[in-house]
Amino acid sequence: MEFRHRNYRAEEEAHALPRSRAVTHPLSSQSSPLHKVDVVDDEKIDFYDPLRGPSADAIDVEDLQNDASTTGLSSADAIQVQAKEWTSFKRLLMQRFSSSKMVSIATTSDVIVKSGKAYQKSSSMHLQELDDPQKFAEEGVKVITWQEYVSRLHELKDEISRAWRAEDRVTSLKLSIKVARLLMDTSVLQFYPTLFVLATDVMDMLGDMVWERIKRKAEFAEDGTPICSLSESFEASDICFDAKETCNNWFCKIGSIRELLPRIYLELAMLSCCRFLHDQPINNLNRLVMMTRGVADPLASSYCRLYMVHCAQKLPTCDRGYLISCINDIKILLMRMISEKEATHGNSSANKRLLVSLMEPTIEYIMKCIFKDASQRQVGDILVKLGLGRNESELFGKFPFVSIILHHLLKELPTEVVSSNATEILHLIESCNDYSFDQCLNYRLLGFRLGERGSQMDMINAIIDKVIQVVAQFNCLDEYLKVVDAYVDIVLQNQMDNYLDAILEGVSKRACNKEIDESELGSLQSIFSKLLAHFNNLEDIFALNHFVEILDVMYGSSRNIINMHILNIATRNGYIHDPATIQLLLEISQSLHDGIDLFNMKDNDNQQPARLISRFVQMVDYGIEMEHHLTFLVECRGAFSNIEELKETLVHSCNCLAIKAMKEAKKHISFVKSCIAFSEVTIPSISACHKQLNLYLETAEVALVCGLVSHSDGLIDSALRCLQTLDLMDGFQILIDVDGILSLIRKLCSLLVMVPGNPEQGATFIPKSILSLVSSQSWITPKMRARILCAIISLSATLSQNKLPYHVDNIEILGNDLLFFGDSTYLQDLVSLSEFVLKELCNVIQQEPSQAARGSMALEACNCIASSFKVSPEISPICSKLMETAQLCLSSNNKYLQSTMKLLGERLPSFPAAPSIIIR
Repeated sequence: MEFRHRNYRAEEEAHALPRSRAVTHPLSSQSSPLHKVDVVDDEKIDFYDPLRGPSADAIDVEDLQNDASTTGLSSADAIQVQAKEWTSFKRLLMQRFSSSKMVSIATTSDVIVKSGKAYQKSSSMHLQELDDPQKFAEEGVKVITWQEYVSRLHELKDEISRAWRAEDRVTSLKLSIKVARLLMDTSVLQFYPTLFVLATDVMDMLGDMVWERIKRKAEFAEDGTPICSLSESFEASDICFDAKETCNNWFCKIGSIRELLPRIYLELAMLSCCRFLHDQPINNLNRLVMMTRGVADPLASSYCRLYMVHCAQKLPTCDRGYLISCINDIKILLMRMISEKEATHGNSSANKRLLVSLMEPTIEYIMKCIFKDASQRQVGDILVKLGLGRNESELFGKFPFVSIILHHLLKELPTEVVSSNATEILHLIESCNDYSFDQCLNYRLLGFRLGERGSQMDMINAIIDKVIQVVAQFNCLDEYLKVVDAYVDIVLQNQMDNYLDAILEGVSKRACNKEIDESELGSLQSIFSKLLAHFNNLEDIFALNHFVEILDVMYGSSRNIINMHILNIATRNGYIHDPATIQLLLEISQSLHDGIDLFNMKDNDNQQPARLISRFVQMVDYGIEMEHHLTFLVECRGAFSNIEELKETLVHSCNCLAIKAMKEAKKHISFVKSCIAFSEVTIPSISACHKQLNLYLETAEVALVCGLVSHSDGLIDSALRCLQTLDLMDGFQILIDVDGILSLIRKLCSLLVMVPGNPEQGATFIPKSILSLVSSQSWITPKMRARILCAIISLSATLSQNKLPYHVDNIEILGNDLLFFGDSTYLQDLVSLSEFVLKELCNVIQQEPSQAARGSMALEACNCIASSFKVSPEISPICSKLMETAQLCLSSNNKYLQSTMKLLGERLPSFPAAPSIIIR
């Protein structure tokens, strides 16, 4: 048996593709013009392609938008959209105000009190859960659970519906009046929004049923004969006498209700029915606005106006006058509440604040309706009517206003109005400092609104200067942060460095001497995120005054998020060279590492911080100060011992450092040994054996390139021991990649081509160790074993050559072609090893249970043998047997079988089975 002689350079030239010099670079901008497709324009297509260049026929996008806005929705569609918005609003309203577990009711509310549903006051009840425990001192007061109250209202709704279907309209109306009377009771403040939602559902149902009844009377006679078909825009003159009489009858019944609030609610529920009597139902609406002023309770009055707005939107046409009147009336109520002394009604400040918070949704909803689809001219007129100016040219003057109304006004104003009147709005905010709404939130909202659109620099300077003066008076960190957070973007975009320094100084002054709560952390996170998004250079961020000391007082998830932002910036702009920056980033990484859940390291939320820390370590470069770099890696190994990914990064970085030191000068050989020692100590701490194997091979190659042959041999021995302890279930009980292990063993065989043979152990010691390993490990499949045996055959054939295909890039390390040149014992050892491997290979192939896999394995082995050995009586029978196996297992049309046949015909002309292989 004799190895085939190989001339690797000649083979490379023979298989290389022909080359020709290119005139231009294929990726350069100058390229051959593309073939243009001629489009036949049979007819004019009125279509604007946004990807084409501008032309004379291009459509103006602004015109399209104007056309779309003027088109609008039909009356029915608009009502449907409004209904969806109202449903969503009611759901959010109930979620926002969770009610008490118990609700107090008067015995006069017989519609709610039923047998077994209400309970007399007793000492065993949890009176502390009630909104106003003193209420129970009054005689005749009972309590009912919140769930029972809601359930009873649903039952009432069903009773009203059943009575209506039974044509008992009187009962339906009486029960509806009783439901409306419930809205007079505001004793349990927190429950009132829920009561409003449930009661107005009943009102809406009754109003819809009355509308359908009257409409049917207008369209059909008593006997069912059609009279007319009413369009969406019908007029009162289209309605027959009987339908009008029925409509008048309903309004007369409602008008006889003695209590004001129930009468208003029921008339609002049937507001759309006014269209059957009058062409201008807006007159009735204005009358109801005036009537609502007679409701003394602020909470009941506000929610009554809210229901009024909801009902008015069902009318086909309606101006904004009644909406403005509603807001002005609520403003008067709030100003009266604010000016009252606490002793007037004995209400505490907390109760007043609760009352205002319960009224806030009504203000918010009405304000949205006021400015919905309002033009620029209409906005000016609205502001004047709201009392914010004498005329449209003098808006936002020194007029009394309420903070909470100002907040929602500012939220709904068009951006251009806010930008053009920012200074006046700022002065208005300054003058509105009542308990109805935190003044700092109005300053904050103004900042966000100004950030929506660029403004003149002079005006921005004046605004920021005034805001900085205002917040400088704040002692509360939370208020300070909420305001400055809204203006940070404006300061950064306009490069107002002096104001940025003032903001950070103010934050530092208030934050560094106290414990920060969650809301303050959220604001700090927002501010720091904006700073990090603005600056591209990490050194510029760290150079900001007080940045680092403010960062140190942060903690928890907010601190982790900012730390990840910083590391992301640090690692995206290339290598990090500055020692001070590296040290600061190391401290940030340690803080981030401390916040990682070590028990859930596989979770995606924890993998991102680990990747960022590993990326930071990878991007550190101390330049010629390589000892400092190695010290840094040692420090990282101790600080981040729980991050598996980082350990791999440390080994990779240390190996690169060793190669860098080797290229510098020979005097660094001791440093290189330190690097190799670092890797040798670090690799065993990695839990996954297959990752250890890869790193051992990488470090062995580095040691070999650096001339440390003994270190390389030791690392290869460690790799073999790692293979011996390898199990299919590795690391965190995850199935390892078998193909990846096979690739690493092949990589080891490739590395052995460069490793000088050990004269004491013999040149084939390591290949024999691999062979022993293959035979002893039960997890190695026959297919994998066969490929490893083929790799050993290829390795033996390569080592037998007079000139190896590649050598170590170190002139002091001699290859085996020089060490054992002309040594017949060396060649005989390789031949003996190959003979044994060939026998094992043939046996392993026959052990493969899959027929198709067995045929492919036979072809792979046959190709390997034909490439490695010369024609001989020993080789021909082996190839013949393998080809027979392939012939039995594979189709004669198999391309791999045919190509292998062709190769054998070229390499082994005396191969006896060659002529018969193509015949099955």
